[in-house]
Amino acid sequence: MKHLLALKDLSAEEIYAVLNLADQLKYELKHGIAHEKLKGKTLAMIFTKSSTRTRVSFETGMYQLGGQALFLSASDIQIGRGEPIRDTARVLSRYVDGIMIRTFKQSDVEELAEYGTIPVINGLTDYAHPCQVLADLMTVRERKGSLKNLKLCFVGDGNNMANSLIAGAVKVGMKITVCCPKGYEPDAALVGWGKESGLLEITEDVLAGAKDADVVYTDVWASMGQEGEAEKRRKAFAGYQVNAAVMAAAKPDAMVLHCLPAHRGEEITEEVLEAHAEDIFDEAENRLHAQKAVLVMTMGR
Repeated sequence: MKHLLALKDLSAEEIYAVLNLADQLKYELKHGIAHEKLKGKTLAMIFTKSSTRTRVSFETGMYQLGGQALFLSASDIQIGRGEPIRDTARVLSRYVDGIMIRTFKQSDVEELAEYGTIPVINGLTDYAHPCQVLADLMTVRERKGSLKNLKLCFVGDGNNMANSLIAGAVKVGMKITVCCPKGYEPDAALVGWGKESGLLEITEDVLAGAKDADVVYTDVWASMGQEGEAEKRRKAFAGYQVNAAVMAAAKPDAMVLHCLPAHRGEEITEEVLEAHAEDIFDEAENRLHAQKAVLVMTMGR
């Protein structure tokens, strides 16, 4: 695996390879087994969007793998002063062994990969969040034993999370229903691709979409950069909350996932979040293990 730009770029075999390695690295960490697979390697971490989980998990992961991570905000490097992405890619390629970037435009991630000579990992864009979904798939497999033929119901905005969940679910043979209001659907090309598999359904009916779901997933209604639309989105998504009624429609043993941070009382009730806190915070922890696997598979020998 040379880069991780979007989950749709990976084959099912590559996704499972990441998950299997993540399981191994998690086991080794829990049992005190050192795995300095990236000793002497350096990861440049470019952030034009702020983060808790992405920064801490990548930085900690590189340390545990024997390497180091450099935090680079837009104000720290010349990108923030207008240097072209392609020039930054060519410069960093001569200093470090890999780049992780968390930014707005997917095209910036793709340009880094095109002009650089080192692995590029998408830590989040407005289009995709592949690292999060790898952690999600890892968590579901831990709980359910396998992924194929499960049903995942995503409730909320057709954003980067919905896009990457569609890609990940279809690749591993999981059914996915996205429940969203009209006008807030996921990427049209990705929806067309997903529907061809017979595994994707898009609906405005939350209770119908949640029926017999093994996994119920949600995310905030207004993502970073959409703060100006917050009130408009609260009205549009008023009926798109994961609550007791939605969970009653899902299977009795359904798990709940949320990529965090959560806005309790909006996309999810306090009651449901706390009842499924173990699922959600195991999911957050698995960002560390899944991303370490990605780092090893891209930056390792």
